Amino acid sequence: TFLLAQRTGDVARDPHGRRWALFAGALFFGDLWLWHLAMHHTGAANATLLVGGLSPIWVALFSFLFLRLRYGWLGWAGQALGLGGALILALAKGARMGDGKGEVIAVAASFCYAAFTLAMGRARQRLQATQTLFWMSLSCLVCFGLVALVQGHPFSGYTSTAWWSLLGLGLVVQVLAWWLNTWGLGHVEPALGAIGLQGQQVATIFLAWAFLHEPLRPLGLLGALGIVAGIVMVAASPKRVVA
Repeated sequence: TFLLAQRTGDVARDPHGRRWALFAGALFFGDLWLWHLAMHHTGAANATLLVGGLSPIWVALFSFLFLRLRYGWLGWAGQALGLGGALILALAKGARMGDGKGEVIAVAASFCYAAFTLAMGRARQRLQATQTLFWMSLSCLVCFGLVALVQGHPFSGYTSTAWWSLLGLGLVVQVLAWWLNTWGLGHVEPALGAIGLQGQQVATIFLAWAFLHEPLRPLGLLGALGIVAGIVMVAASPKRVVA
């Protein structure tokens, strides 16, 4: 990735694109850090619902307010349907309202993720996918490294299983999945990219069924259907930029 990111050319040397990608990495760190912090104060289903469900709404609103992107009624209806599907899916996974602290933290994480999506979209206007992913990952790594040093977390002494798991996460989740996500953000508007990522919640229930033998419950399938329908509606909605 590093070698690909250093290719010559005007795109590779664009300092504005690098700044957007570095900013996106810091925002992604904020999203992950706050999301995991939220799960210490509320259930994982609650935190995931608020982060994954609200982020597309914030992206659409930010695009409306700051990028002057206007959606038709179909787009806003699709956002609402996707949020409703995420809510149903979360309820199927056991989401219940806690004392409010974890929920507030998760909402803050959703803001970070929304801003991250917009920053990645801006970076992709100036950089190629591999370059954007490199600078974003570098920024996120530095942020996590500094926090780990400040909090005194060890960097060694883990089992071989832990290291192999970390390697798999790095190669499959970080490099492959995020390259696909970064590439996609260069071809669609941020709001569609954000709600499209809700497809991971749909994939989760089928992967859990295939590999963990978890049953496919009607409520979960209904929520998945709502998310998929919302994605299709946002993709089909006419959009225009107001000068």
